[in-house]
Amino acid sequence: MSINFKTIITKFQIFLSFLKKYVVFIYVVMVLLIFSFFVFRINQISSLEPTDQAVKEKLQYVQRPKIDQTVIDKIEQLKSQNVEVRSLFDKARNNPFNE
Repeated sequence: MSINFKTIITKFQIFLSFLKKYVVFIYVVMVLLIFSFFVFRINQISSLEPTDQAVKEKLQYVQRPKIDQTVIDKIEQLKSQNVEVRSLFDKARNNPFNE
C-alpha cells in the first residue's frame, strides 16, 4: 500500500476550499451550539433542589442564639413599665436645615 502525497494534497485543497466558503456558517453554528449548551446547563442547575440529607447536614451546624437571663428580665421590666421611647431628634426631623 503506497501513499500518494499529491492526491492527498489535492483532496486537502478541495476540503480547504469548501471550508473557506462555509467558515462563517460553521462558526455561527458552533457558537449557537455552545450558547444553547450553556443555557441548558444553567436551566438544569438552577432547578436543582437540595436533597433531604444535605438540608439535615446544614441544619446540624446552625446554632440557636442564646439570650442571657438578665437581658430577658430587663426587657420584661421595661415592658411592664410601658416605657415609651421618644426621639431626641424631633426638631431635626421636622426641619433638618435648622441648626
